[in-house]
Amino acid sequence: MAARLPLKQGFVLNGYTVQEVLGGGGFSLVYLAIQELSREKFVIKEYCPQDVVTRQPDGSIKIDSPLSTTSYNDGLKGFLLEAKALSQVKHDNMAHVIDSFRANETYYIVMAYETGRDLSWFIRKLAGSLDMAFLNKVFPKIGDGLSQFHQKNMLHMDIKPANILLRSNGEPLLLDFGAAKPQDSEDRFRSFQTLTHGFAPPEQYLDGALGPWTDIYSFAATLYACITGKSPPPALKRREGTALAPLSVDYAGRFPYPLLSAVESALQLDPKARPDDMNQLLAQAFKGNNP
Repeated sequence: MAARLPLKQGFVLNGYTVQEVLGGGGFSLVYLAIQELSREKFVIKEYCPQDVVTRQPDGSIKIDSPLSTTSYNDGLKGFLLEAKALSQVKHDNMAHVIDSFRANETYYIVMAYETGRDLSWFIRKLAGSLDMAFLNKVFPKIGDGLSQFHQKNMLHMDIKPANILLRSNGEPLLLDFGAAKPQDSEDRFRSFQTLTHGFAPPEQYLDGALGPWTDIYSFAATLYACITGKSPPPALKRREGTALAPLSVDYAGRFPYPLLSAVESALQLDPKARPDDMNQLLAQAFKGNNP
C-alpha cells in the first residue's frame, strides 16, 4: 500500500511554509501555511490521492504503480476542475482560489485561511433551538452564491452542514468544491465520486440528469437538518418508503409556513417537482430576506 505521508512542518512550497496538516480526504491533503513575504496564513490543498502515490524524501510524490495511473489521472482531472470552479465566481460567501501551482510532481490550490465553526457543529450543539433568525443569516447568502455558480454552468454536488463554515464574524462560507463539475459533464462517475447520504438526491446515486435541481435538494436537506436537528433519510431509503418528517405540520408555528413548504418542495424525489432554480427557492423560503 502506498505511503501517503504529508509534507513536513517547515517545508517551503512556492513561497509558503507549511505549518501543520489541517486534514485531508480521499485524494487531497490540506495544510495551514504562512506566506513568507506577507506572513499571512493560508490554506493549501495538495493533490495526493490515498493508496495511489508515495511521498518521496524530497517532498515530491510518485505514482505507486502503473496500475494506479488511471485512478491518479481521474482524480487529478477532478482536482483541477475544483480549482477552475473556485475561480469562476467571486462571492463573499463562497471559497475561492487565491493561487494555484504545480510543484513536487503534483498540483496545489491556495485559499484564504478562515476561522469559525461549520454548520454541523451548530446542529449538534444547538439541535432543536436554531431559529429563523439563524437561518436568515446563513442560507440566503449561501443560496445567492450558488445561484451565481449555477449561472456559470457549474454544480457544487456536495452541499451539507460540514461544508458551510460560519466565520468568526458571523458570515457563512460555502467550502469544499472537490465534487464540483460542469452541468454538461459526461464524466458522470469518475474514480473519486463524492456523495453524502441524506444530502445527496436520488439522481446522484442513479443514472439521472444532474443540474441545479441536484444542489437545490442538498441545500434543502441542509435546511431540514437545521430545522429538525438531524439529516433527512438517505434518498434511496426514501424511494423504498422511509418518510421525511412533515415539516409544515411538525414545525408549524416555530418557522414560517413558506419556509417549511419550500423545503418540502425542494426535497421532492422527482427533480421536476423541485423549484426551477435557486432564486425561486430563495424567494419561496426567505421572502423579503434575500441578499
